[in-house]
Amino acid sequence: MKRLFSVKIAILLLIPFFTGCTTPQNDNDKKDQKETKIIGPYLQKMSTRGVTVCWATLDGTTTVTKPDGSVKKVNRYTEHQTILYGLEPGKKYSYDVFNDGTDRGKGTFTTFPKGTQPFHFAVLGDTRSRHDVHQKVVNEIIKEDPLFVINTGDLVAHGNEMSDWEHFFDINKELIRNVPYYTVLGNHEQNSDNYFNFFDLPGNESYYFFTVGDALFVVLDMEGEDIHTPAYLNAEQREEFWENVSKRYFEKEKQWLEDVLNLNKDAGYIFVMFHPTWYSVKKSRTEEAALRRKFWGDIFERHHVTAVLNGHDHYYHHARHGGVDYIVTAGGGAPLYDIDAIQPETVKAVKIEHHMRIDINNKEAVMKAIDINGKLIEEIRVPRRH
Repeated sequence: MKRLFSVKIAILLLIPFFTGCTTPQNDNDKKDQKETKIIGPYLQKMSTRGVTVCWATLDGTTTVTKPDGSVKKVNRYTEHQTILYGLEPGKKYSYDVFNDGTDRGKGTFTTFPKGTQPFHFAVLGDTRSRHDVHQKVVNEIIKEDPLFVINTGDLVAHGNEMSDWEHFFDINKELIRNVPYYTVLGNHEQNSDNYFNFFDLPGNESYYFFTVGDALFVVLDMEGEDIHTPAYLNAEQREEFWENVSKRYFEKEKQWLEDVLNLNKDAGYIFVMFHPTWYSVKKSRTEEAALRRKFWGDIFERHHVTAVLNGHDHYYHHARHGGVDYIVTAGGGAPLYDIDAIQPETVKAVKIEHHMRIDINNKEAVMKAIDINGKLIEEIRVPRRH
């Protein structure tokens, strides 16, 4: 929500359970509210002491008449958020953002633990299509009751298409009202204002980090700024455009990552997430993956990162190099890809819908790839860094 938010209320809470995050309303206000279409509520920016509860309300519809005379309707929403602070670590709370006599504004959450207590979280990616598959994966995650969820990108098919976001939030509504949801920018998000308006993420929201206990989570942006290379440039000019315009963004991000990893060198676990793959087993994408590795270099292995998790290629792939596990978890709904370019670093590759469950304790991280029916695909154990 770095570009737009409409309501921001800070509330100090000192008791473990509470309801009522909004100001009192009269009966007419409550009646209007019950009839208004909403997105959410959903949880963002969890910590040991606070959380942000977000939701959006429909405030109108724009119509567009196409050349063939047909009319397209596009809903527009106003985003809201309530900041809840003064909470206790590792405690379960309930909330109600509407207090209108219905359950639609209600949810629960558990604050992040203080210290190195065990917890588990879920990772999925490429949820942009096949909504029935996406729903089944979400249902499996709900059963596990994770502390939080990370999506490795391509949440929707078209970031600029509001109806895609309506589908996304409808599928996830029973998950994200109770579990914080962290996101990664994918190419299908299109660097859209819709993405930045709906989500309230740490840092600059494109790349950021957060911590849980002694675990560090770093989200990177591999899409870059919304700058389109002019079509009239020749090959030489395109290279110059990259060097003098686009590359500067990634150089800045690369230095930021180096600084973050240095400052957090004592973290027990480090997980890095970004959308495009580090090692691809899709033949048409192996070259771009190699170029990506060339630009970023050995930064993950030099800092002894626990695991790198990607999306983009729609399958499950586990590679290992330099003591680091590189995992592609992109079986959240998008059509699956054939695996036609096994790499020397490949440990396991399966064309399958799935998500990841990752358990953290004081000794090791246990990373499980779980298929759409709840069956184990692979289990990876990585010891604590220190």
